[in-house]
Amino acid sequence: MTVLVTGATGFVGTHLCEYLEVKDFSFRKAVRRNVDGDEQAIVVGDIDGQTDWSQALDGIEVVVHLAARVHIMLESAKDPFVEFRRVNVDGSLNLARQAAAKGIKRIVYLSTIKVNGEGTVGRPYRPDDIPAPADPYSVSKMEAEEGLLRIARETGMEVVILRPPLIYGKGAGGNLFRLLKLVKQGWYLPFGLINNKRSLIGIENLCSIIVVSLSHPAAVNRVMLVSDGEDVSTPELIRLLAQGCGRSPRIFPVPLSVLYFMGKLFGRTSEIHRLSGDLQVDSSQTQSLLDWCPILSLAQGIQNCSNSSE
Repeated sequence: MTVLVTGATGFVGTHLCEYLEVKDFSFRKAVRRNVDGDEQAIVVGDIDGQTDWSQALDGIEVVVHLAARVHIMLESAKDPFVEFRRVNVDGSLNLARQAAAKGIKRIVYLSTIKVNGEGTVGRPYRPDDIPAPADPYSVSKMEAEEGLLRIARETGMEVVILRPPLIYGKGAGGNLFRLLKLVKQGWYLPFGLINNKRSLIGIENLCSIIVVSLSHPAAVNRVMLVSDGEDVSTPELIRLLAQGCGRSPRIFPVPLSVLYFMGKLFGRTSEIHRLSGDLQVDSSQTQSLLDWCPILSLAQGIQNCSNSSE
């Protein structure tokens, strides 16, 4: 099959295109600008409800839609909901309608576990949980999911929705990269008393499940939760990061009440919550339905991440 990858120059898109090439897939990249003269790239410009996908979709059988407006720490938009919906909802549904009109067989849509909520209590998230998005980004991803499934029912085009937790790997940014940087620099980290459980997914495992989702019949019109299948606490994660980059883990105990006080004092409450709270994903249904298992363990994935990140 020939695959169109949107968001092909982003973190996930770059890795996915490399993975597709290794697996001998024919693929095309949809990009905003082709600054490198890539022969596989088709320029589509900004993504919204007016984007013309006709050239990019010619000869395509399956679309992997990765392009999105992602969570922004320092939001500058006057109305974030408007901007998130313009790209993530209007842009995605416009692509889906044009794809259906072209006879595209399937769209694989990368959503987020944040559609389920910001954290778990007592049990992991499951695919059939009632959505509980808590910010403009996750609300827009939920609305895009709903719209895509509606288009699937109306047109017969197949849709696969993947909800990953935090994605790590070479080139990833965010909290995990900042934590790795602190570990490499030898900082003493005050997280010794945290006893949480969080699910993650390595970029290698995510690319693997995306490729399986391109054609597997059991994935049709499903919401599928994906993860490494292992949960880790923040202290355990720091130890794995340290081991991966050949450092000694430097963790000391500080009561959670003190951490939250310091977080509030310095405007870092949400980061402390992510570092100390639970967010578990039950990906067993996905593994069973698609007869898939992670190609790398959490420890192997973190090792790769630690070795390769600058």
